[in-house]
Amino acid sequence: YPQRHSLETQLSKLNLTEIEAVLGSYTKVLFVRDPFQRLISTFMQSMGSSPSFSSFVQDVLDSGEHSAHVAWKPLVSLCQPCLVQYDYVVMFGFLKQELGHLLSRAGLDAQSLLPEFTDTQVQWTYSWLSEQMLSELSLQQKRQLSHFYRWDLAAFPFSNSFLSD
Repeated sequence: YPQRHSLETQLSKLNLTEIEAVLGSYTKVLFVRDPFQRLISTFMQSMGSSPSFSSFVQDVLDSGEHSAHVAWKPLVSLCQPCLVQYDYVVMFGFLKQELGHLLSRAGLDAQSLLPEFTDTQVQWTYSWLSEQMLSELSLQQKRQLSHFYRWDLAAFPFSNSFLSD
């Protein structure tokens, strides 16, 4: 389907046969991150738009799953992992190992192409930040967030997520 296949083509504009052909011609990689860490990251990047993490979370919850901003929308609704057969799922926190593996599988020199990662320090920082931010939330907000991200938590192994409790 080269005539309809361009950088601007969105899958939603193709029929099912065309979608299968396009997706079948690519190596599909999905990068996933703990939903609570995504929320923290979005809040930190948009400091000033909400006075506190708790009010930010309430805004997220009030937006609902279907009209949620892409920055905090559940991954399952964004990436359709039940419909798209991804070749690789790369977890945030394991980028160095997983990207090295991907580059090697593609026949590329992982040593010369990979930047220096600090996964361990980032994981520790997000663990500490998660504890601090979680303490700002009410029990009801924690439950609502767990429900909001229930499909992400079921689809991906976020075993250390503060929302899995």
